[in-house]
Amino acid sequence: MAALDGKVCVITGAAGVIGRESVDVFTGQGATVVGVDVKGHVDAPLFLTADLTDPGQVEAVYTAAAERFGRIDVLFNNAGIAVPEDGSVLDTDLQTWHRVIEVNLTSIFLCCKYGLPHLLRAGGGSVINTSSLVATMGSAVSQIAYTASKGGVLSLSRELGVEFARRGVRVNALCPGPVDTPLLRSLFRPEETARRLVHVPPGRFALAREIATAAAFLASDASSYVNATEFLVDGGISAAYVTAGPPDGAAGPPDGTAGHE
Repeated sequence: MAALDGKVCVITGAAGVIGRESVDVFTGQGATVVGVDVKGHVDAPLFLTADLTDPGQVEAVYTAAAERFGRIDVLFNNAGIAVPEDGSVLDTDLQTWHRVIEVNLTSIFLCCKYGLPHLLRAGGGSVINTSSLVATMGSAVSQIAYTASKGGVLSLSRELGVEFARRGVRVNALCPGPVDTPLLRSLFRPEETARRLVHVPPGRFALAREIATAAAFLASDASSYVNATEFLVDGGISAAYVTAGPPDGAAGPPDGTAGHE
């Protein structure tokens, strides 16, 4: 029996790199997947296009999923953005701040608000909210709105995990370290990437499938006592003080800065 057999799982941000891998991993583990994104498309039993910052569209997503499959067991709230305009608090304008907070935090609030009642009607389930390593660590290479939004996701997840535990719903914040995606490569110049990699014990960024596999674990009953926590998938960055350094033995930067997702 596969780990997610019989579970109806709604995955937002499904057309992104991590989202596509998650649809594939969840499906491979037996889940019936509902993919949701504001654009693009994925091969799933049901794919819905929605702006997850719009309450009416979010509510309609979960209504459609429940009507189609009779229940919802898992919410993987994975939609989010990072933008080049988001930098130091001294440079980031209010419009960028509001945009990032709305997409990364308000959308997850709405997905929980309208998705959780379906889990409660099904007798329980699992909610996985994508936060980030930056919710737990500071960085001198700032993305102030992104970092604040992901910190909010972590706090929201803890609160909901405690509130709904006795009603059979677990809520966890999935906190990836830097993931090798086209978005990350577009945001960081080669020297900025090198500055981050020196702090990553394995010497590489995560693969999107590694994050998807972690999400599938949190969705499954194998994680039945994992609740209201920050589930770090960071290759050991948060545990490291001094790392082995680049494979070629070259010295890394001396400033001790941490990386971003």
